[in-house]
Amino acid sequence: MTPTAKKDIVTVIPARGGSKGIPKKNIALLNGKPLLLYTIEAALEADISSGIYVSTDSDEIAEVAVHCGAQVIRRPADISHDTASTESALIHAVEIIKTGGGQTPEYVLTLPPTSPLRKATTIRSFVAYYMSMKNRFDAMLSLTETRHDLWIWREHAFRRLFPDESRRRQDRTPIYLENSAIYITKTEALIMTNSILGRACNGYIIDPLEAIDINEPIDLLWADFILKHSGKSKG
Repeated sequence: MTPTAKKDIVTVIPARGGSKGIPKKNIALLNGKPLLLYTIEAALEADISSGIYVSTDSDEIAEVAVHCGAQVIRRPADISHDTASTESALIHAVEIIKTGGGQTPEYVLTLPPTSPLRKATTIRSFVAYYMSMKNRFDAMLSLTETRHDLWIWREHAFRRLFPDESRRRQDRTPIYLENSAIYITKTEALIMTNSILGRACNGYIIDPLEAIDINEPIDLLWADFILKHSGKSKG
């Protein structure tokens, strides 16, 4: 990353207080550390943006964020409920950053706190790849490759989503899942489209373990197991 590119990016970690699957999910303990801390540490180590901001409505999350080295943007109640979009938090964060005396960033790097195994090196590689495409896309997201045989409910029965694909896993065409680990979006496109994917979006494949997304208690147990038994560091 060049200094100019770093200056033009802000990192936003959307972390509201409410959660149904896991109470206080964003600060739930994983291997003895608040979940949010893993993402802040990765963002700090990646060092590819001018600022790291946690957007939250929670005093507890704000306290953890400041203690861990991030700046806090207080999110208003009208964009903190269960159905509020991530985009509303991102646009609000950009407005607050601008109002606070900073320039409107050219890009928003979004790192949801529910991907604790995402590495700093992967974040750097992700951003470098996006920048190498020289503005061909408004946005990019991280993806996970799978060769699962997917089925859907249609016309009162379960049917294969891709009926012409091979029954042998190794012969199937790979498909790619949005894993919610990393996004980067041109600010102008984010505001214009109200979408983190902008008008034209590309993808970047990351390791399935880094893509683990914490939504249910079983996800915390699985991530904890990996951290304790993989023998690998996160960075």
